[in-house]
Amino acid sequence: MEALITALLVVALFALLGSGVWIGLALAGVAWIGMELFSSRPAGDAMAVTIWGSSSSWTLTALPLFVWMGEILFRTRLSEDMFRGLAPWLERLPGRLLHTNVIGCTIFAAVSGSSAATCATIGKMTLPELKARGYPEGITIGSLAGAGTLGLLIPPSIIMIVYGVAANVSIAQLFVAGVIPGTLLAALFSGYLAAWALAHPGAVPQATERTTLAQKLAASRHLLPVVALIAAVLGSIYAGVATATEAAAFGVVGALAISALQGSLNRRTFAESLMGATRLYCMIALILAGAAFLTLSMGYIGLPRDLAAWIGGLGLTPFALIVALAGFYILLGCFLDGISMVVLTMGVILPTIEAAGIDLLWFGIFLVVVVEMAQITPPVGFNLFVLQNMTGRQITWIAKQTLPMFLLMCVAVLLIWYFPGLVTWLPQQMKLG
Repeated sequence: MEALITALLVVALFALLGSGVWIGLALAGVAWIGMELFSSRPAGDAMAVTIWGSSSSWTLTALPLFVWMGEILFRTRLSEDMFRGLAPWLERLPGRLLHTNVIGCTIFAAVSGSSAATCATIGKMTLPELKARGYPEGITIGSLAGAGTLGLLIPPSIIMIVYGVAANVSIAQLFVAGVIPGTLLAALFSGYLAAWALAHPGAVPQATERTTLAQKLAASRHLLPVVALIAAVLGSIYAGVATATEAAAFGVVGALAISALQGSLNRRTFAESLMGATRLYCMIALILAGAAFLTLSMGYIGLPRDLAAWIGGLGLTPFALIVALAGFYILLGCFLDGISMVVLTMGVILPTIEAAGIDLLWFGIFLVVVVEMAQITPPVGFNLFVLQNMTGRQITWIAKQTLPMFLLMCVAVLLIWYFPGLVTWLPQQMKLG
């Protein structure tokens, strides 16, 4: 009977999504169908209470603030200044300016929280520059697509906030836990680029000029705004003087200050950033509300409990369970965006994870890495869409160039599984709520 109910609800969900209904409304619609047909509680009353409760969470306040911060920075010269500050330091490294994609995305990820915003902001600066200097388009676009996903892993991260709310895990601890895995993934990307450059010595243009140490230090002054903003946002969390929500408010103030100092803050850009953040957050909030109602509906029907019992009966080891979930999320990423994947599945997956004895903090970082992988898998890879719009290339060609980065993410998953301290060590050193 449970299998029939599950099949019916899955068919209803895909029918609604296929008809073009917004994801949040589709989730709420499926939840209403399930509760109305297969439970005794009135669906309307449950929907009103659940949607209000999910929308009025104080913890969730950090989400629109971080989104607004990213929108403000998107309209500054931050990416241009970052490129000018980094380029002189990379002239002797194998691959040279190819590394600006990875380093730039790593730095911008620490003030953005969005994979698409990171990819678009850095790509607008690096792609024309690298193309003009003769760098191969394939490796340039592939490295940008992979490195752009760091916006989800390196704090602050929108996905981490969503997961923290859904799983009742400390968002501050999730932020701290993402630092080492994010740095590890960036190192893997840069290591691959260096190896690729050594294997293709004629593909990377030679340096046309050498800068002195004094010139490099002088160029580094362009990095001061982003370093100051990172210190304000993450430093306040790591020092224990601010919660994630309060740090997000610091980030908005810092982003406005940078915009004002650079002369890009005016009535028009302020209104555009505010409206852009409002539109994006309303979309996310609607998805979260629909998913919260779906989670409640599934609880009344009993599907999470039955699914957890079924998976438990399979006798999977924790490693086999993680492998199965990685495959499941990558497949799901072919059809849904990252936030939808997290909120849609948490109610079903969390009981299984807890029954297997897997640490929820560790699982949150694992989930973010797997969602990152889904960002570069067609047909619904958000970073692939961003790059397709920027370059005019076919999405299948872009996905092919990104395949090495996808495989490196698989390596990162194995590393954090066999060495869980990569995730848990840093939060254990800090007393964060």
